[in-house]
Amino acid sequence: MLRLGLIGHPVGHSLSPWIHERLMEHEGLEGTYELFDIDPDTFDHQIHELKDKGLDGFNITVPYKEKIIPYLDEVDSSARELGAVNTVKNTARGWVGYNTDGIGFAVSVRNRYPELFYNEQRVLIIGSGGASRGIYHALLEAGLSKIDIANRTIEKAEEVIKSASTNSESKALSLDKAVEQLNDYGLIVQTTVVGMSPNDHTAIIPLYNLKEGTVVSDIVYRPLETRFLQEAKNRGAKLHFGHEMLLQQAVYAFHIWTDTNPDASLLLEGFEKKLKGV
Repeated sequence: MLRLGLIGHPVGHSLSPWIHERLMEHEGLEGTYELFDIDPDTFDHQIHELKDKGLDGFNITVPYKEKIIPYLDEVDSSARELGAVNTVKNTARGWVGYNTDGIGFAVSVRNRYPELFYNEQRVLIIGSGGASRGIYHALLEAGLSKIDIANRTIEKAEEVIKSASTNSESKALSLDKAVEQLNDYGLIVQTTVVGMSPNDHTAIIPLYNLKEGTVVSDIVYRPLETRFLQEAKNRGAKLHFGHEMLLQQAVYAFHIWTDTNPDASLLLEGFEKKLKGV
């Protein structure tokens, strides 16, 4: 009987229970997936209480992906390099932390557009937060070395580039500079919260310099098709959606907990209906 869960604040809106309950069903496993909304003022106390619950594993969402680290007994090398953990497994060695965000993105985009990796397209990542860092590291690991990062504050983009030990040809750009040279990229990834519901009328940058056939991704998954993706589609881009990354990172976390290899595509149609409220 698996006991899984999610910690964060707030977590009531999370779709993780829906995903993991169906993964357990597909793999013929019995278990539960609980939500633990932890108040920042009582984090230390509630984390120690959580240890007594004997969970087999849990996910971590904002704002605790960094704060959880001192409470872990071991941290996977890639999660340590990122400085953030979103998945914990309860093992004989204690709580072991991992990060599946970047891997989830890389797997989902490779599944849909494998040619990006065969031809080693130049990549633009917009934003410099935790998601940006995870995606940057994962794409470097996947063999892409020409990855630029654009951000309102160039210094923060430079920090993301410096966080990776892998040699790359990356550059930090202003948003204006990125707009000027959009046609240089085969893959553009929007990693900020700009365009997320209820502010879904906004887009991080204009796409008038976008070349036809570029793969454009937005990790925002509510709405499914953001204003950013709508404009990209109108300019002849190929689209990659945020919910595909969300599903793949959850599947990888489930693999860490259970050593199974579920097929994310089995859940994709139902997940899209869930997001649309169908």
